[in-house]
This record gives sequence, C-alpha cells and structure tokens, in this order.
Amino acid sequence: MANIHDVCDYIINRLIAADDSPSVLKVQKLLYYVQSWSFAIRKQPLFEGKFQAWVHGPVNREIYNRFAPTKFMYSPVTLQDSLGGQERLNDAERTAVDDVLDVYAQFSGIQLEEMTHREDPWLKARGKLLPSERCENEISEQDMQEYYAARL
Repeated sequence: MANIHDVCDYIINRLIAADDSPSVLKVQKLLYYVQSWSFAIRKQPLFEGKFQAWVHGPVNREIYNRFAPTKFMYSPVTLQDSLGGQERLNDAERTAVDDVLDVYAQFSGIQLEEMTHREDPWLKARGKLLPSERCENEISEQDMQEYYAARL
C-alpha cells in the first residue's frame, strides 16, 4: 500500500510539470478522488488515510497538518513543498493516480470542492449540518466505494 505523503508528492510534481499551480485545496480533493476511485475499481484503498467532511469538502487530517504550519487551504503548493516521496510509488500506483488526474486535474480546487459538495459520501458524513458548520466526521469508505462504483 502506498503512503499518502508519497501520493501527495506525486500529485504535486505531476501538476506542476503540467504547468498547473495547485493549491492545498486542490491537492486534498485529488487525494480524495484517488482514494475513492481506488475503492470503486480495486475494492481497496491505494493508501492508508481517512477523509473528514470539512466545510471545504473532504480533507485528510494528516495532509492538512503537513501544510498547516506554512499554508492555508487556498495557498499555492510548490515543488519545495514536495518531500520527494513520489519516487517510492510503483508503476501500478502511479497509473492509478494518473487515471484520476487525467479526469480531475483540469478542475480548480474550488471546482473540485463544489463537485464533492454534490456527492453522497461527503453529504452523508455531514448529515444535517449547515454547509458552513465545522465538521470532522469521517467519510465512510464504504460510501465512497459504493458511490463511485455506481458511476463506473
């Protein structure tokens, strides 16, 4: 199983190589979609790590904590923010990430946030909370698997 930080680094490096200027928000959403589609297609996670149903959509707390000392959710991420872990991913892991990036990387962090706000896993985890209410409820991995598998 891949390490979430290595997947994060791979996403950062791939986006910047494609002349994108990703934000922390965009990286968080892309990590969520990578994990969701891994559950849908492979029936297992690509990396260890849960997502919480935050106001800004799905967020992995460990990745949030990684960037929190120097960045906000909308701050740009640069190559200097990469820990170099992208080299540890094997070919199958890279392919799984690439397949998701081929579809979702074209969207901004805000667009990805809006997309997740219309999808059942995030909505179910938030329950009856208002969109602006703080929430740290975990998004169910089973809900992720079922929701995205239904879209295959």
